[in-house]
Amino acid sequence: MTTRAIVALGSNLGDSPATLAAALQAIHRLPGTRVVRASSLYTSPPMAGMQQPNYCNAVAAIDTELAPLALLDALQVIELAHGRERHERWGARTLDLDIIGYGHQCLDSERLTLPHYGVAERAFVLLPLFEIDPGYRFADGRQLTTLLAACPPQTLYRKPDFLLFSGGDSPA
Repeated sequence: MTTRAIVALGSNLGDSPATLAAALQAIHRLPGTRVVRASSLYTSPPMAGMQQPNYCNAVAAIDTELAPLALLDALQVIELAHGRERHERWGARTLDLDIIGYGHQCLDSERLTLPHYGVAERAFVLLPLFEIDPGYRFADGRQLTTLLAACPPQTLYRKPDFLLFSGGDSPA
């Protein structure tokens, strides 16, 4: 059975736009998975006032046959392939892939919380998601537009001319 999932992508080390584009291609090649739509590229300052480079962010809607934890495992393999190291919370990273939503499923486990626990405070996730699915409703019933309206103000810049994903198996 195929499920629509929402994946947030972020990077602030190295060539972040190229890394996000490569990550989308890698997600598209996962077994039983395809990227349906990807947002524009957005830039934002790091969370919690951390002293590090600005982030590049995007959101993708994917259709997948992978179960939530299998998808999480696959996304972590992609992160590792792009040099991801986990040293500190909200630390700088080459690639961060988060499952924001997975169909109509709510989950609260040690490894994965669905919908993503911090989504309501993250304009860098909500705004790109609004771009690709303005009517999105999270599995817990929260409406994207309501969360976006209540989200704390954040500096966010959209780069509309940067194509992250063109579909198919060729690089964007």
